[in-house]
Amino acid sequence: MKREPVTGVQPEMFQWARKTIGLSIAEVAEMLNRSPEEIEAWESGKDAPTYPQLEKLAYQIYKRPLAVFFLPSPPEESIPQSEFRTLPDADLRTLSRDTYLQIRRAHAYQIALKELFDHANPANRLIWNAVRLSLSHKVVEQAHAIRAFLDISLEEQVKWKGDDEALKRWRKSIEDSGIFVFKAAFKQKDISGFCLMDEYLPIIYLNNSTTKTRQTFSLLHELAHLLLSMNGLSKFDTSYIDRLPGAEQRIERFCNAIAAEVLIPLSDFSQQANHLPANIEKASEEQFSSLANRYGVSREAVLRRFLDIGRIAKTFYESKAKFWAAQKKQTSGGNWYLNQGAYLSDRFAKEVITRHYRNQITLEQAADFLGIKPKSFAGFEERLLQGANT
Repeated sequence: MKREPVTGVQPEMFQWARKTIGLSIAEVAEMLNRSPEEIEAWESGKDAPTYPQLEKLAYQIYKRPLAVFFLPSPPEESIPQSEFRTLPDADLRTLSRDTYLQIRRAHAYQIALKELFDHANPANRLIWNAVRLSLSHKVVEQAHAIRAFLDISLEEQVKWKGDDEALKRWRKSIEDSGIFVFKAAFKQKDISGFCLMDEYLPIIYLNNSTTKTRQTFSLLHELAHLLLSMNGLSKFDTSYIDRLPGAEQRIERFCNAIAAEVLIPLSDFSQQANHLPANIEKASEEQFSSLANRYGVSREAVLRRFLDIGRIAKTFYESKAKFWAAQKKQTSGGNWYLNQGAYLSDRFAKEVITRHYRNQITLEQAADFLGIKPKSFAGFEERLLQGANT
């Protein structure tokens, strides 16, 4: 009977499903409209949910196939607390359910990549084989090596027309170097992005809810993590770095310094700063904006550069950055196909489409890889092949 307790589910499966999505017993109870004591009873084996309750737990709350609950023991699966060192423990414990799901989705993409490319990277040149970062070497020299490998000159960069083009060009160069870049609109707005290391198929995953300039900075920050051969998970507000242990603080500051030097080379920046008032805090909004536009970065990134070289006080940086953050406007949802195309790695999406038309994967398999419904495949393909991916 559907209203009778389900049999055959090991209690530890309930614990595993809850913990691997970052929920407390109280949160599950609220979402299921049951008491915390009832959830505790399921997890201890003293009681069990009914079949409809198990379905809701699986599909709506834990986002797991129903069949997984009938396994004899929980499958091995990494959780953020064990695979990321770059956020304080307190921040890792308070990651939202959506962030857990985004990390899980990124792992699924990595598995799909291994299946599509047979565990081999399709890029002709792999950046991590040529550029390996070290915290003990000079930031300027290492950032120059990254820019040289990506083959983006400063002369080319300053000619780009706007934030969209800057993000598109950096993203394409990084994908051409063997790293797959995915995006998603995170519900946890303060997460800027993360990366997953792999010997052959590493991934960078950006929060599309942030500005294009922030995504560009996050892209280079996570690239630095990968070139240090480590996973990374970062927040928009860098104050979290102060709460990290010493070694991890050093890593995060280093990755920020690499990203800043790649995007805003100090030699050129110092020359451009000569056109501003000697007291940088007296510079106008137009002057800050002009400098940011030159490099295709945010005004906050420019301000941070001035802080790093000792030209402004930290209090001025914090107040100005907070003021600019409050000015950001929400953008409309836009075209669904354009958004979905922007979320996926360009090389990954095109490989899926190619495999489908070679009859190597079915329409349903292709749609599943892309995270869309089969009926949306034609429209998605048309937009992607028109070069709409940004």
